[in-house]
Amino acid sequence: MDRIDLFRVFARVVECANFTRAADTLGLPRSSVSAAIQELEGRIGARLLHRTTRKVSPTQDGAALYERCLRLIADVEETENLFRPTSVGPSGTVRIDVPGRIGRLIVAPALPAFLASYPKIDIALSLADRTIDLVEEGVDCVLRVGKPHDSGLIARPIGDLPLINVASPLYVSLHGTPRTPGDMATHQVVQYASPSSGRAAPWEWLEGDSVRTLATQGRVTVNSAEAYIACCLAGLGLIQIPAYDVQQHLSAGELIEVMPEYRAAPMPMNLLYPHRQHLSRRVQVFADWLDTLLKARLVCDPAGRK
Repeated sequence: MDRIDLFRVFARVVECANFTRAADTLGLPRSSVSAAIQELEGRIGARLLHRTTRKVSPTQDGAALYERCLRLIADVEETENLFRPTSVGPSGTVRIDVPGRIGRLIVAPALPAFLASYPKIDIALSLADRTIDLVEEGVDCVLRVGKPHDSGLIARPIGDLPLINVASPLYVSLHGTPRTPGDMATHQVVQYASPSSGRAAPWEWLEGDSVRTLATQGRVTVNSAEAYIACCLAGLGLIQIPAYDVQQHLSAGELIEVMPEYRAAPMPMNLLYPHRQHLSRRVQVFADWLDTLLKARLVCDPAGRK
């Protein structure tokens, strides 16, 4: 391997904290990754990684080299693209993780247009409703809904995702239509439990600038958006859901919005990147495309309406 390839392998091992995972994301045999690290340590004349049976972490020298490697790799990629014909454009694989339903309903159907515009870029699209470690799993960027808690990541705000209250016609015919949160005492709610904490979220709405919450009753608890919507369609109770998630059901008359004046606060969306000084050109163009796509399809206006 030439020196820049050694740097790329080293950076990926640090990010994945695992030789096998790094090898998988690079499309290389594990033995080649191990040999590359040994060669780089020989060239540098310093131990770069702490190795255990479960995890790999950079030494103090390795951490310093990692930051320099990121800058060098980004500079090399930018320089290579600078002297290529403009028709070639950025190249390589972008690894992106997005929430499951956004990926299926919004991102995947729009990908053909992106791929046609950037024929040298491939997409590794992961759909997950769980929090992932970008660095450890070798992901370039991730879309997250809600307030980001990853202090070590760079956040690019996309906008606010509107939430609405819905019920099925079957439920309304059996139990009536709630008009205000005060009516919720006599209504059933499909409880949504966070996959990470297992706690069910309370019913929420805005009164002016204040967020109000209410404990609700319900006989069914779920931990996925798919099950949440399915139970609502079956007439098991009311739900609060991002508007895009149920737009087709609303248009088909399979669900009805209730209490439109008492919506929950919109949820912020952010694209998150590992804490790097430079982003590759391919990640930049994909992030710009995704930003435009999501703002056109999902983001609400300042009044909180889509």
